[in-house]
Amino acid sequence: MDVRQLRYFVEVARVKNFTKAAEALHIAQPAVSMAVKRLEQELELALFNRQDKKVSLTAEGEIFLPHARRILEDLRAAELEMAELKGLSKGEVRIGIPPMISAYFFPDIIRDFKISYPQLRLSVLGEGAWRIQKMIGQGELDMGVVAGGNFPETLEVRRFLREEIVICVPPGHPFAGRRSVTLAEFIREPLVFYKEGYYIREFFLEVLKGAGSAPNIVFETNLFSLVKSLVRNGTGISIFLRMVVAADTDLVAVPFDPPLHLDLLIAWKKDTYLSLANRAFVDFLLQHAAEEWRSHAEQK
Repeated sequence: MDVRQLRYFVEVARVKNFTKAAEALHIAQPAVSMAVKRLEQELELALFNRQDKKVSLTAEGEIFLPHARRILEDLRAAELEMAELKGLSKGEVRIGIPPMISAYFFPDIIRDFKISYPQLRLSVLGEGAWRIQKMIGQGELDMGVVAGGNFPETLEVRRFLREEIVICVPPGHPFAGRRSVTLAEFIREPLVFYKEGYYIREFFLEVLKGAGSAPNIVFETNLFSLVKSLVRNGTGISIFLRMVVAADTDLVAVPFDPPLHLDLLIAWKKDTYLSLANRAFVDFLLQHAAEEWRSHAEQK
């Protein structure tokens, strides 16, 4: 058993296709098939079901997969730590950020981080918060932005921002002139909402538990730009983080009564090695967020 076989096995398990795995690994498909076959022969177990070009893990493959991931993750951590002991950091940060946050909070942070650390490579993947948690656990991401307050014990988290959730309506809507709107009033309106797995949806539905009635959702999408457009044309109203609609002059942000706030946190896998590059990014993010908070407090 060697590292190459484990890496190929994990990639095939991820995409459920030998050809796609080979493309992702930038090697020939026969090489992937042969390496996986040799791994199965060494283990004397079938790791994949191969039927009509469909690939799925066997029961034995399901059991072996987390072991393979852990071995690859430990190897990567060892390589990083040894390189850093020699002063040869690979300088890579792999981070997952939900699209709404990446578009409105992170552009300046990414720019300033690259200016401060030009030697470091920053790779950003846009995914929902639930998917980000899963990818961190599987070692596909070093860290990611998650939201809310309920996290698995396998994650280490640090809060960097608390942002208000506001109702978003077009200027002619009855709520546009209100100082605030209750949850009960909001859920009676036709709502354009986010699909399952989107952090702001999960948080809001958790808040609604015990409200006694369900929201009137007329349309669902995971594209927040489409949500804005549908609010503008009167399809329904929605919710956003205040920062997302602060610059939109053709939309009106109305607070909830009582106000709703969402915690945004940077998370990474607990009890795993966090490289110097990743630690630099965490420290930079927390410092930037603290400076932003002080600036807003002084303006008030």
